[in-house]
Amino acid sequence: MVSIDDFPKIDAHIHFNADRKTVPKLADKYGFDLLTINTEVPEFPPIDKQQQLAVKYRETENCKLYHAATIDTENILEPGWAGRAIKQIKEAMNNGACGIKFWKNIGMSIQRPDGSFLMLDDPELKPVFEFLEQQQIPVLGHQGEPKNCWLPVEEMTVQSDKDYFSAHPRYHMYKHDEYPDYWRHIEARDAVLARHPQLQFVGLHIASLEWSLDEVEQRLDRFHNMAIDLAERISHLYYHAAENRDRVIRFFEKYQDRIIYGTDIIDDPAADPADIIEELTHRWESHWQFLATNKKLSSPQVTAPFQGLALPQSILEKIYRTNAIHWYQLSQK
Repeated sequence: MVSIDDFPKIDAHIHFNADRKTVPKLADKYGFDLLTINTEVPEFPPIDKQQQLAVKYRETENCKLYHAATIDTENILEPGWAGRAIKQIKEAMNNGACGIKFWKNIGMSIQRPDGSFLMLDDPELKPVFEFLEQQQIPVLGHQGEPKNCWLPVEEMTVQSDKDYFSAHPRYHMYKHDEYPDYWRHIEARDAVLARHPQLQFVGLHIASLEWSLDEVEQRLDRFHNMAIDLAERISHLYYHAAENRDRVIRFFEKYQDRIIYGTDIIDDPAADPADIIEELTHRWESHWQFLATNKKLSSPQVTAPFQGLALPQSILEKIYRTNAIHWYQLSQK
């Protein structure tokens, strides 16, 4: 059986926000390179600081730290914003970024004066997507939330969603009809991909379709320049595997060239480094057990036990490394 140490890997979705070597050193131990994704989260450092950290730690020990940049959405509704965003993208790419991320604040928090929400397919963003398509710059998209966010707590499929939305009702969209519904986020993303058929796009978090492999397949079959990552949604795959393990295996076999591994670990500068090490170690090891072995497994995230997928090494190497290199155009120098 293949071991986690048998080949080099990339955790292609982290948030490297702390000015320290904790995560790169652990990555070196486990044979991982890293890709940090700059994101305009209010609790994160400013996006220019995130990029500076990525550049500073680009080479640490034997670990490479790649980074994807993002755009500043302040004043996005004002004339001239698209030109400024394109300038920002050019600067980020010149500074070594491998792609540009669009976050869920587009669709879930930015509002027009009339109270309507700015969506990903709105005209303000069209020139930016045209530029990204023309330049063949990879786009990373996190649109909306897990579908559980729009369900009653008792109908949610994984425990972390139940816990989070119970504790944070203001973010539980089931309780907030004034926000765009789940499908509006999916439709907006799909409209962008249809309008820009050459756009290189990675749908983060299983493209926000984690609840249905059938829905994911429909998009991958329709949009041939689209891939997905698994970040923070592997627990949903546990749920699917408990219901129909063979179905999940067939999905990985069919789309083995379009699935990218990532954890979504956040190296919060306010957190104890020991806690970061413990959590990331747990994620890497438990995810490997699920993807690479046939062991009987359980998780506090789901109620039913499930069995590991025992994917062959040829597929594991794609998921854990070569797909990220291809889709994000990562230099191996």
